[in-house]
Amino acid sequence: MISITSKSPYALLALAELGRSAGAGPVPIGDLARRRDVPVQFLEQLFAVLRRAGVLSSQRGVKGGYMFARDPAEVSVLEVVELLDGPLGRDAQGIFADAAQAARKVLEETTIADVIEREAREAGASVYYI
Repeated sequence: MISITSKSPYALLALAELGRSAGAGPVPIGDLARRRDVPVQFLEQLFAVLRRAGVLSSQRGVKGGYMFARDPAEVSVLEVVELLDGPLGRDAQGIFADAAQAARKVLEETTIADVIEREAREAGASVYYI
């Protein structure tokens, strides 16, 4: 079936926040969790998976934290979803297989950089003057 748990949306929120902080060096996971209202322990589990997969790198110590190991423009949302939630639409059949394929296509064509850009655009577009 098509199954995306809360892991992927939370990870995307934190990755977008990490992308906004790019160039500032490693970002402490507690800062990311607080800014995006994600439980720290949960985010630690997600980031550990992404670090082992080579999406993120980490630095220990007082000035430690996480940073992208790869350019966010090279990391697809599908890659993140499948790392955290497993293959999307693995056992889907019939119309659900078609839906899974369509979802896979959208997520594969969308990168973390696209998510960051979209958030910035939506934040700017939310101010209307009458």
